[in-house]
Amino acid sequence: MSVSGETTVYKSYYPKAAEINPQWVVIDAAGLTLGRITSQIAALLLGKNKPTFTPGVAMGDYVVVINAAHITVTGDRMNDKVYNHHSGYPGGLKTVSLRDQLKNRPDRVIRAAVWGMLPHNIMGRHIIKRLKIYGGAEHPHSAQVNAKA
Repeated sequence: MSVSGETTVYKSYYPKAAEINPQWVVIDAAGLTLGRITSQIAALLLGKNKPTFTPGVAMGDYVVVINAAHITVTGDRMNDKVYNHHSGYPGGLKTVSLRDQLKNRPDRVIRAAVWGMLPHNIMGRHIIKRLKIYGGAEHPHSAQVNAKA
C-alpha cells in the first residue's frame, strides 16, 4: 500500500494454450550422474527453463533420454541402493538393487528419480508422460526431435 492510500495490484501472467509450444529434447545419459541428469530432466519437463514459466501449468518440453543403461552413480550406490515393490500379498515384498535394475529395466531407474522431483498430483502424472526413456542409442522419435541437449 502506498502513502496516498492507493493499492498496487500485480497481475499474474497465465499463458494461453496456443502460447505453450513444447519442444522435443534429446539427452544422451551415457556417463552422466543419475541425480544431476534427472534434476535437469525434471526442470525441462516442468518448463522452468522458459521465461513464461507458470507453476500451475504443464508447459514443459518432451524429453527423450537415450543410453539410460550407461548412467553412473557416486559412491557404492550401485550395490547399496534398492528399489522396493510390494505385490499386496503377505510376504510379497520384492527388492531389486540398482545394479540389477539398470541391467534389466534402465528406464525405471531414471523414471523413479524424475518422478520424485515432480509434483505428486494430476499435473505431475500428465508431465511424466512426456518423458521417453530408452536404454540404447536408438529411439523412435526422430521425426519429432528438433533440439539436442
